[in-house]
Amino acid sequence: MIILRNVTLRRGTKTLLDKASVTINPGEKVGLVGRNGAGKSTLFALLNGALHEDGGDYSIPAQWRMGQVAQDMPETEQSATDFVIDGDTPLLAARNEVRDAEASDDGMRMAEAYMALNDAGEHDAESRAQALILGLGFKVSELHNPVNSFSGGWRMRLQLARALMCPSDILLLDEPTNHLDLDALVWLEAWLKRYQGTLVMISHDREFLDAITGVTLHIDNAKLVRYGGNYSKFEDMRAEQIVLQQATAARQAEKIAHLQSFIDRFKAKASKAKQAQSRVKALDRMEKIAPVLAEAEFSFEFQEPQNLPNPMLSMVDTAIGYPPPEEAPEGTPPTVIVRGINRSVMAGQRIGILGANGQGKSTLVKTIAQDLQAISGEVTAGKGLNIGYFAQEELDVLRPQDTPLEHMTRLAKEALAAGNRSVPGREQELRNFLGTFNFTGDMVKQAVGTMSGGEKARLVLCMIVWQRPNLLLLDEPTNHLDLNTREALAVALNEFEGTVMLVSHDRALLRSVCDEFWLVSKGGVGPFDGDLEDYQRYLLDEAKRAREDAKLAA
Repeated sequence: MIILRNVTLRRGTKTLLDKASVTINPGEKVGLVGRNGAGKSTLFALLNGALHEDGGDYSIPAQWRMGQVAQDMPETEQSATDFVIDGDTPLLAARNEVRDAEASDDGMRMAEAYMALNDAGEHDAESRAQALILGLGFKVSELHNPVNSFSGGWRMRLQLARALMCPSDILLLDEPTNHLDLDALVWLEAWLKRYQGTLVMISHDREFLDAITGVTLHIDNAKLVRYGGNYSKFEDMRAEQIVLQQATAARQAEKIAHLQSFIDRFKAKASKAKQAQSRVKALDRMEKIAPVLAEAEFSFEFQEPQNLPNPMLSMVDTAIGYPPPEEAPEGTPPTVIVRGINRSVMAGQRIGILGANGQGKSTLVKTIAQDLQAISGEVTAGKGLNIGYFAQEELDVLRPQDTPLEHMTRLAKEALAAGNRSVPGREQELRNFLGTFNFTGDMVKQAVGTMSGGEKARLVLCMIVWQRPNLLLLDEPTNHLDLNTREALAVALNEFEGTVMLVSHDRALLRSVCDEFWLVSKGGVGPFDGDLEDYQRYLLDEAKRAREDAKLAA
């Protein structure tokens, strides 16, 4: 088991854990939660040996093998399959021993090395690696593509597959769903439920935590508090604890006031001095119960749209996809992803866009956002359509060297140039608006490149809200948002009077916001008649079919 006894952990001058104690038993699946900056990643650094405790005792069984996702972006020409296989360190060691044994010409050593290689799983290593890669959303045709041919998000999926490939007794996962679509998330959830070792996971996905974890560790006020139960159970118990502690603190405050009143009245009277002194000692001995200070809640709201065209837009016999690359020979046809779309988007609709990875969800959203031109057919926008678009790569669009105030000032100038005078544009107005998204004081003049992913995502949301859209297109908006901000987004979307189209792997957000679903599948777009549980079953069936196709192709 993992044991922390009175552990103190510091980062610089800041104490993140102060005499914290907790025990994690073998086989437990633990969710590690706490506000941003509370010390979750620092505790991970202690668990994986990158940091040592500044005080107290920490122990983990020496024989436990640890699995974790490497945070560096891999740069290699290795194929995706070979890269993931190399994550199996016992297999790699066994292969190296076979090579060395063959070079030594020692028959006994070679026999033992071949036996060890078989025990390490050489016979099915490729199929195990490819099952992980396909489960995380890659296509069969990509199994042997070089790692360098994939974008950053996909390379991080390969790092995750590599961590899962390695046999482990304890697995540390820090935000494992950040780069995943819903289909890959559902697959990973099922995989982690079957995992036999000890799991410690940081995640801001409520339903993911609820489905997998049975223990919750909360970092609060530099202490570690263990709760038996998943995240929702933790929330319930925490709420009860807060109510109880507030009541206890109030009772203690009354007692302190009574003691202090006696001391103040009688400390100058000789006849009462002894009793007054005893009460001073009682007051000093009393362990003060602090009233619970609730974590600062983040909230915002979308402003009322200036108009609501109806329909917002319509698509008639539309085909979408990508134009041929610039270097392609003349006459190369465009790549069609989805064809024959006949759909209208009406005012006030709340549409969740579903579909297995690679089916065209983001292509559909980009076409509606006018980032891509339709290949054929008609896409007609309603008069006065004003789109607020949060793209998966939206954070990359921010200018790292510019400040939040400069981003907002540029937006205001563009709006003014376009003749839109209905949005605030003076510097103080922009500062006030940024303040509603927790950009206060010096933060408005901090370079965006130095900010966290969550802060950048909040800035993008701020910029979208400022533009007063009537159609919100949100493609994975929660990737860098903590639980509080995700819940604030859900509330704001539910109160938004315009139309919402949402692609997300956050099922809690999809459930709370969307009242209908479109399914992008097999080259078409149509309504999905079912709920998210039905969709999860559909995704698992699709993943099973993909694995069977891979076996046939092998």
